[in-house]
Amino acid sequence: MPTVAFHTLGCKVNTYETESVWNLFKNESYERVDFKSEADVYVINTCTVTNTGDRKSRQVIRRAIRRNPEAVIVVMGCYAQLKPKEIMDIEGVDIVVGTQGREKLLDYVKQYQEERQPTLAVTNIMKQTEFEALDVEGFAENTRAFLKIQEGCNNFCTFCIIPWARGLIRSRDPKNVLEQTQLLVEQGYKEVVLTGIHTAGYGEDFEEYSFADLLRDIDQNVPGLERIRISSIEASQVTDEVIEVLKNSTKIVNHLHIPLQAGSDGVLKRMKRNYLTNFYRLKIQQLREVFSDLAITTDVIVGFPGETEKEFLETYEFCKEMQFSEMHVFPYSIRNGTPAAKMENQVPELIKTARVSQLIALNDQMAKEYASSFEGSTLPVLFEEASKIDAGYYVGHTTNYLRVEVLADDSCLGQILPVKIAKAGYPLNIGTLG
Repeated sequence: MPTVAFHTLGCKVNTYETESVWNLFKNESYERVDFKSEADVYVINTCTVTNTGDRKSRQVIRRAIRRNPEAVIVVMGCYAQLKPKEIMDIEGVDIVVGTQGREKLLDYVKQYQEERQPTLAVTNIMKQTEFEALDVEGFAENTRAFLKIQEGCNNFCTFCIIPWARGLIRSRDPKNVLEQTQLLVEQGYKEVVLTGIHTAGYGEDFEEYSFADLLRDIDQNVPGLERIRISSIEASQVTDEVIEVLKNSTKIVNHLHIPLQAGSDGVLKRMKRNYLTNFYRLKIQQLREVFSDLAITTDVIVGFPGETEKEFLETYEFCKEMQFSEMHVFPYSIRNGTPAAKMENQVPELIKTARVSQLIALNDQMAKEYASSFEGSTLPVLFEEASKIDAGYYVGHTTNYLRVEVLADDSCLGQILPVKIAKAGYPLNIGTLG
């Protein structure tokens, strides 16, 4: 039986796409082995969100070539889309595909095995208008399933290369989304996480069908589904219609990830984000009127070019005001090919590091405060895995994304059970069953 090994860099969308490509190999009777093992085919799914992503991708490619020089080396993903020739020039790389056309991957592998001629199959992503519907039949964990519903982004923020790697927004056919969701439920998944490059941009390429319509259809037309989670939604996409769907749904969870990136209007303008702080604040207020216990998580970039001490303090105070339940804090990283990389007044690394530390300390404080408001409460927890630290304990998430550890046995896995939060904390809460 031929063997294949995968290595995925980057985001959850990449993870989803790796699983969908594994599905293609599985249907051809391949056995999946660990990337550290010797395999007949290595597939490296690359990331290009930062310059570091490119470098790490090259390191992983070379590692696979060294492991088995006779193997077929396949490189796909965002870095492959942007710099296919750079990858093809690495001696030992056999097949390069980008972020489209991956359904032909097995054909390329067979062709290479017969002819031993390398294949460069990267097309102009900006001309793509169709969503590439690669399906995933299952995931390593049998509790939460990811479903990719859209591809691409139309925003062109000044710090981001992704539209050039992924193209413009293409949405998955609504009927196909419902079919895939139902299929995942029938396989035992309790929760489906809707994901994409710009997830809530779904439907922007349709004339009369929006993201709110999709949420409503999944909510009402997929029997057996218990939880719907949105991986990310921009403030500008929190429309009155979306809020109405959230208000009426019993399945969409009370947790939303709403990227902020900066809490200073000056920085937001330089980033070319399509909102300012007043608009963001208004959307959060509207949402909290619907959900009193809503968890709002976010992303913040620190040290964007030209960020003054005053602008950083504006971000700090705005985050404090928003009372996020968790923040993912990143120092700004130069990405060649983006407008921000050419901006003057790049912030020194030492200043970035100090500012990141301040925001992480604020995050820890706010996250603990949010979690502590549920101490003594009983919440439904979807159990996902055995604890990697404490023997006999199992870990899962509440609807509002509190991570909870409970003394239990493996019969809890995949189940949604009531848990009393005995001791709140961050990043972990301790609970008791019942």
